[in-house]
Amino acid sequence: MTGPEPLAGRRLPVTVVDYGAGNLVSIEQALVTAGADVRRAATADEIADPALLVVPGVGASAPAMDRLRAGGFVPAILGWIAADRPFLGICLGLQLLFQASDEDGAVTLGVLRGHTARLEGAPTLPHIGWNQVERRFDHPAFAGIAPGADFYFVHSYAGARVDDEVILAETEHGARFTAAVARGNLLGVQFHPERSGTDGLRLIANVVRLAAGAA
Repeated sequence: MTGPEPLAGRRLPVTVVDYGAGNLVSIEQALVTAGADVRRAATADEIADPALLVVPGVGASAPAMDRLRAGGFVPAILGWIAADRPFLGICLGLQLLFQASDEDGAVTLGVLRGHTARLEGAPTLPHIGWNQVERRFDHPAFAGIAPGADFYFVHSYAGARVDDEVILAETEHGARFTAAVARGNLLGVQFHPERSGTDGLRLIANVVRLAAGAA
């Protein structure tokens, strides 16, 4: 299988929030392959006016929230999502959308009901490697991706007590956990699409195309 075709014509402006919570190189490369003009924002003032805002991340919630506050990102992200502008949260970037984290007691963004909890009954922690992502409903971000396709995970925590209507996909590692959420133009994924081969690149390309349509 070949990868998705990049956008034709003008590259879509995409801002990646750079708050020191992970290696951004692979994410940027995947976005560029999908037809994006990628810019990093180290402070909220540098977000500018992109068509898509991406919040990646690995690690714990409390230091991540401290860095987001220090960069002035919290009100900017909350305002962006409240306006239903295209948003992609990856791994920790998804977890921060919930109300709190059991890992370190952090109060997080509170965009979605639920909290970040340790994976229940997990045979190994952290959960590292490829696993099936089983969708609950169709979503254009997964266009061209087979049901139950494998994606790459690295985490020990995931969303719990999440509202059913926003859970887009689940994965099993011990108990089932929330692997993706969607609401309006917001998408969050617990896996790393930028490390998930052709299907991961296809998902990122789909998200870029959706953002281009919204723009």
